[in-house]
Amino acid sequence: MIIYFLMIEIERKFLVNSDAYREEASSVITMTQGYLNSDPERSVRIRLTDKAGFITVKGKSNKSGLSRFEWEKEISKTDAEALLKLCEKTIISKTRYEVAVGTHLFEVDEFMGDNKGLVMAEVELGSEDEMFSKPEWLGEEVTGTAKYYNSNLSNSPVCDWK
Repeated sequence: MIIYFLMIEIERKFLVNSDAYREEASSVITMTQGYLNSDPERSVRIRLTDKAGFITVKGKSNKSGLSRFEWEKEISKTDAEALLKLCEKTIISKTRYEVAVGTHLFEVDEFMGDNKGLVMAEVELGSEDEMFSKPEWLGEEVTGTAKYYNSNLSNSPVCDWK
């Protein structure tokens, strides 16, 4: 079965200030991802999880950093593994915790490797002004802050920050 996702992605990103989300998580997924193209105008990402591979194309974010075009297709794990070998500089490894808060699902990523120590949460929204409950472990908002985009973490990982 081929699965495609085509949409405008609306999300907000936050740093995380405690590990309390771990106890609230409904699922935990380990993933590896790399970028075939990390250009801000259009990034092309390859992601490999325990269950599947994905290729994702994202367009440029709007001015606020909240919205952008996203197209994603599930691919075989074998194809994802092969494409990861062609990716730019740093391959990102992370553990994702999915946490339901009110009517929203937060994805909390604990980064490993060159980005070890970085923990970020994202919440997808139906509109840019949609309200949502903020859990206590949610820290500073970094929506639209380019250094926190995964494509930038691939080329300029946390270990290189001063």
